[in-house]
This record gives sequence, C-alpha cells and structure tokens, in this order.
Amino acid sequence: MDVQIEALVVAPRHRMAGRPRDGLAPAVGPEHPTTAQVRAHLGIVGDRYFGTRSARASVTMIAAENIEDLERDLGDTLFGPTSFDPVLARRNLVVRGFDVDALVRCSFTLDAVHGPIRFRSLTPASPCAWMNEVYTPGAHQALRGRAGIRCEPLDDGRISVGPATITDIAPLALHELARPGGRAGEATRAPRP
Repeated sequence: MDVQIEALVVAPRHRMAGRPRDGLAPAVGPEHPTTAQVRAHLGIVGDRYFGTRSARASVTMIAAENIEDLERDLGDTLFGPTSFDPVLARRNLVVRGFDVDALVRCSFTLDAVHGPIRFRSLTPASPCAWMNEVYTPGAHQALRGRAGIRCEPLDDGRISVGPATITDIAPLALHELARPGGRAGEATRAPRP
C-alpha cells in the first residue's frame, strides 16, 4: 500500500507534562526532522521514548485523515474555523493514505525510501486530555479509537518524510502479545504521549 509520511516528530523530552491548562512545555531544539534514525527494539534515536522501558511502544503513528476528521467535526468554534495541525497530536509519524488504527496488534513493514523496517504494534495510542488543549474542547473524547498506534521497531533503519509503502501486514499471534515474563494475551501498558 502506498502512503505518504507527512511529518516526523522526534522530541527529546515530554512537552505535555503537568496539567494541560498550564500549556505545552517549550521545545528543546528542532522536533520535526525530515529523516530519523530507527533502532531495533529501542525506538527513534533522539526521541523521549528511545531506549526506555517502553520500548514495545516506543514509536507512535497517526493517520493525518483522523485529525482532518476532527477538524471537520469540531473545528468551528465561537471564534470561527480553527485549523488543526496533525503534528500537535505528538505522534512520531503522521501518515496519509492508510487506516493506521487498523495496524494495532499487527506486524507490518514500512519502507520510507531507505529500505524496509519491520514493526510490531501491540496497543493503540490512546488520546489524553491534552488533545482538548492543543485542538479544542471535545477532541480528547472524539479521538478515542482513532488516535493512532504505538509500536516497536524490529529492525534498524531510516524513515523520511515523503512517499512510503506499508506491506506484510499480519495479525500478531497470541504469544507475540505477551509481555516478556508475562502471560499470553497480557499486553504491555503503553506510555502517554
């Protein structure tokens, strides 16, 4: 399947810390590279989840169309129409042309110009209350079930903004969903964005 990677977000620290009403913490350096290095079982080099205990959920992905749907549904406010930037969802990859949420509990291969990288997605990326702050009130609820996925890279490689393909999509077997040292079907708890 041909897709487009519209944006990358590689943030060295959490910007959504504390209470949403306090606003986003300032960025530390550029967060939107055109190319990012991916390391197997570790995540995206330079990202806040790289090499953490959250490795099985270290890379996040969202469909740009889901944010466009949100804008269509909630974008008209008392102050007029509001434009919603998909990057504000703080997912590492913003993808166009594919139902990203359908990849949860699947393995798949992403080839973004530099060669194929296999991924395993165990959990959806649940939206948090911050979505009401960065988009509009009601966004948190509206994004439930369509806020993207969390996944683990199984290969080293590079990802770039631009054309890409998603292939080799396969549902995960029950034993692949188990937490290391856990029981089958006991998935890892995903970190918040």
